[in-house]
Amino acid sequence: MILRRDHVAGGIFVIGGALVFALSGDLPWGSLAMPGAGMMPKLALGLMIVFGLVLIVRAGESPPFAEIEWNDLPHAALVTIVTAVVVALYTWLGFIIAMSLLMFVLLVPIERQNILYATAYSIGVTVLAYVLFSLLLKAPLPRGLIGW
Repeated sequence: MILRRDHVAGGIFVIGGALVFALSGDLPWGSLAMPGAGMMPKLALGLMIVFGLVLIVRAGESPPFAEIEWNDLPHAALVTIVTAVVVALYTWLGFIIAMSLLMFVLLVPIERQNILYATAYSIGVTVLAYVLFSLLLKAPLPRGLIGW
């Protein structure tokens, strides 16, 4: 059997989904009438596992894993590292600073976009997301350094 791209990707989705599902066991499921905090994450993880299995089953249609070109690996690693750092600092910095900083750093030094457009975009999208989630949906977001 030839190892294919979708075998690897599907396996990562299945193993990752199962691991996070096992670690989130303490979140209450609730009921359909009154969903608990664990219902949506567990449903999403269940779908992730199912779609990972579908990828594995249909992997014969994908190219062999050995033919992957790894030219973009440094770029992908840099995006992953920047995102991980911002996620680690998310509660300390707060939603507005963390998300604006994340988008700005991804756009300007990594993607080499115009600094003015990147600044406007980063702030605009963050403010829009803040209004949507914090004000309209009343979702609690970390306040962080600026306190709002």
